[in-house]
Amino acid sequence: MNEQHSTPNGGAVPLIGERRDSAPSAPSAIFSVIRYRFFLYAGLLPYLLGAAWAYGQEGVFNPRAFWLGLLGIFLAVVGVETFNEYYDARLGTDRVFNPSDEDEIPEWMFWVGVTAFILAAGIGLRLAVSGGWPVLLYTVLGGLAAVFYVGPPIRWVYRGLGEAAIGLSYGPWMTLGSLQLHTHRFSRGALAASLVPGLLIMALAVVNAIPDFHQDRLVGKRNLVVRVGRKNGVILYLGLAGGGLLVALLGAVAGIFPRWSLLAVAAGVPFLIASGRAAAKTWDTPRLFVPAVRAVVLCYVVATALFTAAVAWGPR
Repeated sequence: MNEQHSTPNGGAVPLIGERRDSAPSAPSAIFSVIRYRFFLYAGLLPYLLGAAWAYGQEGVFNPRAFWLGLLGIFLAVVGVETFNEYYDARLGTDRVFNPSDEDEIPEWMFWVGVTAFILAAGIGLRLAVSGGWPVLLYTVLGGLAAVFYVGPPIRWVYRGLGEAAIGLSYGPWMTLGSLQLHTHRFSRGALAASLVPGLLIMALAVVNAIPDFHQDRLVGKRNLVVRVGRKNGVILYLGLAGGGLLVALLGAVAGIFPRWSLLAVAAGVPFLIASGRAAAKTWDTPRLFVPAVRAVVLCYVVATALFTAAVAWGPR
């Protein structure tokens, strides 16, 4: 990882991962690109939140639909990661400040992503048969966000819509889609709950773009940080993450969420404060900015996990 390019996931959908220093074998290449962290951070938690709402607040749980849906989410994440790595390599995004780097993403990686998306879509169609047409709607919306995040012709991230696509995909769409598998109906309470992971992971998308500000601007990525600048980007991501925690707080106070949701807020605030303190000093130094990113990751994981547990088992 060089000093100018220290973003935790190489400019792709934001999650921490390591850079590869040598050409890997095919199986190891696939697994290194997929990154189990991304599945755990982005895909698993909001999916579990939807299932938790069905179980804890609606009194319904369908194990078969849960496991089949989980497989579909995993395949979608495989597609997202492989597409992002493939197109970033082809567009030279990760080599702006280090052009001597070899292109380590082979052509077959693209077809791994295509296959994963096709299989995920098939599972979505299968679940829609029993779960209703909203499952298909969430599948289509999530698919459009995933395939065209960096993929042509839309390329959401190049149009300044990447963060919104991430927030919607890993917030309302995934949470409500997961709930639909069990209850076959919409819930306003679950929609409010979905804003917690949605805003937090959108904050993670913003903070992850701050170290990549210069190279993203040079390759034409019009993300929010490029539009507002790095210093304002710090204010933006802190506001988004704080908004996610505030939703949990207000929902618990209003009785929409179980009162144990306050524990998620209490656990997330210290990480957010730590991130803000680190960011205030290092927003213009990519290598030193890494602790600020990690603290937001921990805020998202800890707060969302505890919030999900409260929704599933906590009393009102």
